[in-house]
Amino acid sequence: MQLPQLIVEKLAGWRAAGYAHDACPAIAEILDWLSGRDAGQPPFLRIPQVRALETYWYLRLVEETPGIFDLYQKLAPTKVELRKALGLTSDAVREHAEEHGFEALIEHIRSDDAFVRQHRLESLRETLTLDYPSYILALAMGAGKTMLIGAIIATEFAMAQEYPDQDFVHNALVFAPGKTIIESLRELATMPFDGILPPRMHKPFAASVKLSFTRDASPDIDVIPGSHYNIVVTNTEKIRIQKGAIRKGDLGSLFAGAGDADQLKQDVANRRLQRLAQLPHLGVFSDEAHHTYGQSMDAELKKVRKTVDYLASETNVVCVVNTTGTPYYNKQPLLDVVYWYGLSQGIEDGYLKPVSGNIEAYDFGEDIKPYVTEVVGDFLKHYGSVALPNGARAKLALYFPQTDDLEAMRPVVEAALAANGHAPSECLANHSHSPQADVDAFNRLNDPASAHRVILLVNRGTEGWNCPSLFACALARNLQSSNNFVLQAATRCLRQVPGNSHKAKIYLSQDNYAVLDRQLQETYGESLSDLKQGRENLHHARIVLLKENIPPLALKRQIIRVRRMEAKIPETLELQRPQDDDPALTVQRYELAAQVSSLRVMRELGDALPVEAAIEQTDVRTAAADLAARYRLPLFAVLDALRGAYGEDDVPLRHLDALAGQLEDQVRHYETETEEIEVALALVRPEGFNEELDQGGKPIRTAEITYRKDKADRLWSVDDARADYGGDFGFHYSPYNFDSLPEKDFLARVLDALRIDAGDIEDVYFTGGLGRDKTDFVVEYKGVDGRWHPYSPDFLIRRKPRDGGMPGSGKLLIVEIKQERLRKDETDGESGRKAMAVREWARLNPDRIDYEMLFTDTDTVANNDFARVRTFLGGKS
Repeated sequence: MQLPQLIVEKLAGWRAAGYAHDACPAIAEILDWLSGRDAGQPPFLRIPQVRALETYWYLRLVEETPGIFDLYQKLAPTKVELRKALGLTSDAVREHAEEHGFEALIEHIRSDDAFVRQHRLESLRETLTLDYPSYILALAMGAGKTMLIGAIIATEFAMAQEYPDQDFVHNALVFAPGKTIIESLRELATMPFDGILPPRMHKPFAASVKLSFTRDASPDIDVIPGSHYNIVVTNTEKIRIQKGAIRKGDLGSLFAGAGDADQLKQDVANRRLQRLAQLPHLGVFSDEAHHTYGQSMDAELKKVRKTVDYLASETNVVCVVNTTGTPYYNKQPLLDVVYWYGLSQGIEDGYLKPVSGNIEAYDFGEDIKPYVTEVVGDFLKHYGSVALPNGARAKLALYFPQTDDLEAMRPVVEAALAANGHAPSECLANHSHSPQADVDAFNRLNDPASAHRVILLVNRGTEGWNCPSLFACALARNLQSSNNFVLQAATRCLRQVPGNSHKAKIYLSQDNYAVLDRQLQETYGESLSDLKQGRENLHHARIVLLKENIPPLALKRQIIRVRRMEAKIPETLELQRPQDDDPALTVQRYELAAQVSSLRVMRELGDALPVEAAIEQTDVRTAAADLAARYRLPLFAVLDALRGAYGEDDVPLRHLDALAGQLEDQVRHYETETEEIEVALALVRPEGFNEELDQGGKPIRTAEITYRKDKADRLWSVDDARADYGGDFGFHYSPYNFDSLPEKDFLARVLDALRIDAGDIEDVYFTGGLGRDKTDFVVEYKGVDGRWHPYSPDFLIRRKPRDGGMPGSGKLLIVEIKQERLRKDETDGESGRKAMAVREWARLNPDRIDYEMLFTDTDTVANNDFARVRTFLGGKS
C-alpha cells in the first residue's frame, strides 16, 4: 500500500472528528470554512484542493510534521509492508534485508553509492537523507496547484498569527523552474484570500502579508531581514548556489564531506539567497517539483537540494512543500508523495475536458503534408463553431520539433484553413524567434476577440501554459525525446472551464501514440486506455447573476458587546514579589554502598545542595512595558507597582507570569450588554462573482458550481422555468442549484401559485445555494462544537413594502426544507440550533419575519405543508 493510501485512512478519522486539535483548535475553524462544511455550502476550493490541504494539515498538526521515512515507519503495519511501500521489492534487496536486517539495509542505502546505482534507489536515498520535512502534493494539471500553494501559505500565516509562539510558517519562498511556470504563479497576486480564510483571520492576514516577485534587473530581493509574512516568488535560476572562486577556508563546514575541495569549484549563495536566509520560520514551496526528479535527476536534484540545504542551515525551514502533476519517476511513484490526484480523476470530476473516443493516431510514413491537412480539416469540421461560454473560439495547437519544420508546414496549414472557409491569417506561430506582436497575440489567445484558430509551436505551449480555449493538440513529427515533451504537449488541451460541454481531441502519429502511452505510465501510472475510458462523475456549470439591484433586507439584529468596566479598575495597582521557594538548580551527591540490608547500591551523601546559576532578568521598565501591553494598562501605573515590589532591582523573567496573574485578578472586570440594531443585508454581493463578457460583449457576473452527474436533475434554468410558469419571479441567478428535489418542487409550487395570483409578492429567492462570499443573508448559530457557524436558509419570499415604506422593508417568509429523518436532529431539526437562530431573528422582527420548516420523506412537498406558505402568498389555505 502506498503512502497516500495509508494517510487517507487516518485523515478520514480526523475529518470525522471535526479536525480536532487540543493545542491549535483554530485549524478546525479554517478547514470547516474552506470545505464549506460549517455552512452546508459547496467548498470555496475545488475538492482535490481541499483534500490536499487537509492532508497537509493532518501531517503538520496530528503527525507533528514528520520526515517522510518516519511517516512510513509509523503508518506501515509491518516491516514487510514498509519495505514494499518503499519500493524495496527486488530479489537482491529483499535478500540483503533478510540477511542483514531491515535497519542495516536502510543504512546501506544511505551510505553505499554503488548499491544505490545498481538497484536504482536514488529517489529513496534522497528521501532518507533529507534533514527537513518535505512533502509532494501531486495534482493533475488543471486541478489548481497554484491556488493550493496560496491556500497553504495563507492558512500557515493565519495559524502563525493565531499562535505566535508555535512553529508555523512566517515567511514563504515559492520557486519554479523556468519563466513560463513563474508567470502562472502570478495568480498568487490576485488570489481571493478572503474566501480562503474566515473573516476574523483574513483581516490581520491582509494587513500584514507582503508579496514580492524577483526582478531580472535586481540582484537582491525587496524584503527586510528578520521580517514576517513575506511571500517571495522566483524561479530556480534566480536563487541558487552559484560557482565562485573563493578560498577553501571560506567554505567552513557547509559542504563538509562533499568531496575533494581541490577538485571542486566552491559553491556560494548568491545575494538573493542570502537575503532569503535572513527570514525566520521559512516555508519553501516548489511548483512543478517533478523537474527535480527528471532524467538528469542526479545533477538537477543536487542544484535544488543544495539551495534548500543552504536555507535550512541558515534559518529554520519549517517545511518544504512540492507540487507536481507527475508523481512518477521511471514508473515508480515518488516516495515523498503524500497526496495524489491523477488525470483520470480530473476527467471524472470534470476539472479536465473528457477525451474518451477522441485520441486518434495516424500512420503517414515520410510525407507529413496529408497528415497536417487532415488534422486541420478535421478540427475545423468538429470545432469550427465551438467557443467557450465567454466567446473565446476553440483552437488547435500543432507542435513541431524545429523552426524549419514549422516554416515548411505553415503554407500547408494556411491552405487547409482556406479550403475550409477560414482566413489564412487565423494561423499563428510562436517560437524563440517570433516577433513581439506574435508573442502578444499568443498571450491573448483566451480573449474572445482573438481571431487565431490554429497555433504552430516550437518549444512553446507545454508546461505551465494555461489556455482553456485550446480544444485540440497535434504532434506533427515522430518525437522520440527522452523527456516528457510528448505528454506535456498532447495533454495541454485538457484544461476545462465551467459551462463547456465539448470534449478535447488529441492527434498523434502511431509512433507518438506509443511514446505518449509510455510517458503516461511513467509519470501518472495511467495509460491511454485509462483516459479513453474516463467518464465524468462530477459536472461543472456556470451560474450567471441576472438580478443585481435587489433591495437589501431591512431588519433588526441583536449584537452583544463586551466591555471592560473602567470604574472597577483600581486607581493604583499592587504587585507582590513572587516567592522563590525552591532553588532553580540543586545537586545531590551519592556513593556506592555495600548491599547489606538494602537492595539499593546508590546511597545519598547528605542533603541536596543549591547551585548558584545565572538567572535571566530584565529591568523594571521593560517588564512594565510588557505587562502593560498585555492588559492595555497605563504604563506608569504598572511601573509604580513594580517599583513597589522590586525597587530598582531587575525582575527575573520567571516572575512575569505570576505578576501577570496578579494584574489580571485586579483588572478582569467586564460586562456584556445586548443591543438591537437595524441592518441592511445584501441578498447578493456582486463582488463575489467573476466579471466576464458574454458572447455579445456584454458584461456579466458568473461563478462556477459543481454537481454530481447523477444529480443533474437538481439544476433548473431560468429559461425552463419561464417556459413552464412565465412571469419574472425568482431566478436572481441561473441555473438554480438545489440540494434536493423537494426544494425544486417547492419553488415550482410557489411559481405556479404566483402565476395564478401574484398578490403583493415582490419576489422569491432560492438562497440556499450561494456561498458566503456571494450573499449577506447568513444566520449565525452556535454548533455542538461550541463554535459559531454560518447558515443560509433555503428560500426567502418577500412582499412589497407598504405604501411609503423603504425598498426591502416588506414582510419576509423564510422557508427551510429538510428530510423527515432530520426532524429531531440537534442541529438541523425542528428545534435544532439552526432553527432556533432563525426564530431569534423572527422574535426580534415579529412584524417582518415569518419562518416555516417543511419536512418530507419524498421528492415533493406535501400539500398540507404548503398550505401555510400559500397563505403568505395570498392564496386560500
